Amino acid sequence: MKSNKIKNIVVCSLFGAILLVMFALCILMPKPEYSESERRKLAELLPLTYENVESGRWMTSFDSYSTDNFPFRDEFRTLKAIVSTGVFSRLDNNKIYVADGYAAAIEYPMRDENLVRAAERFRNVYNTFLSESNNVYVSIIPDKGAFLAKENGRLSMDYDAFEARMRELTSDFSEYVEISDLLSLEDYYKTDTHWRQEQITDVADRLLSAMGKSPTGEHKTNELDYGFHGVYYGQSAMPLPAETIYYLTNDALDGCRVCNGDKVSFGANGELMMPEMPMYDMELGHGKDPYEMYLGGSLSLVTVENPAVTDGSHLVLFRDSFGSAIAPLLCESYSKVTLVDIRYIQPMMLGRFIDFDGADVMFLYSTLVVNNSETLK
Repeated sequence: MKSNKIKNIVVCSLFGAILLVMFALCILMPKPEYSESERRKLAELLPLTYENVESGRWMTSFDSYSTDNFPFRDEFRTLKAIVSTGVFSRLDNNKIYVADGYAAAIEYPMRDENLVRAAERFRNVYNTFLSESNNVYVSIIPDKGAFLAKENGRLSMDYDAFEARMRELTSDFSEYVEISDLLSLEDYYKTDTHWRQEQITDVADRLLSAMGKSPTGEHKTNELDYGFHGVYYGQSAMPLPAETIYYLTNDALDGCRVCNGDKVSFGANGELMMPEMPMYDMELGHGKDPYEMYLGGSLSLVTVENPAVTDGSHLVLFRDSFGSAIAPLLCESYSKVTLVDIRYIQPMMLGRFIDFDGADVMFLYSTLVVNNSETLK
């Protein structure tokens, strides 16, 4: 009896000590405002006021705040992910799975209503700004689940049916350009959603050929001297190794003038003014999301002028973040390329910034955006 009593005292004392230490750490440890691994802003604690307590908002904010600021949170997230998948054989963690060394999100099922909505958004742009003077194209980029999910026992959409449906929905105003047959798992980053620029020159050539343009030229492959952990690294909480980002250059790309339309202004005479920016932003390449080095990341409006092409040709590329990596390759064959992301700009405003007359127009979107097209304005 006495030994049991001593054991209970020891256990309770240790438990109490752990609680005290964790409480002290919660109070004393610095509280970051941003999670680098999850790429999101952490919850903040509302002021302790009568109104916030009476309404229940303070306790709600405290619950989120304490969860986001728990000591060694990232380490516990990683431990939970390893135990869940390695010990209890769960197929995913936070809807992210790792197979064949690649991390990917479960994208399932195909949501036909979202495909219809995406096609309606594209058609709305066509009806508002375009005419017979424009050649219009649509192409869908499969997410890497197309090459990973089914083969590894995860839920998977029918990607052939996905493309066929988008071809059907957009056939009245555009030509569909298939690129999925050129892609494979190795063309994507292991820890991120996106494709690798150095792997998609054949895709760029397919798109250019469909638009009647010459293929891309020879390139120099450059390596970013900074390890890359993609978005799935943080979301999965798995200890995945860093990757290397490469970017392509040549004389034509080096001579391009790139402007940031998100910082547009108007001169004294009403002329449109956009500040210049680099094709590959090394500062962003060493930042929170190195993929943003490609044309500044998720900007609503970017223009690229290529003085090496003097025929006045213009491509308007409606795109998501996948377009940032392939657009520099398309720029080699056009006098001007305008990138538009209608997740961040109302399409009705485009007439103020873009001259569509005689331009080629391409809607180049990933299945991740089309299948979740509520993000499109």
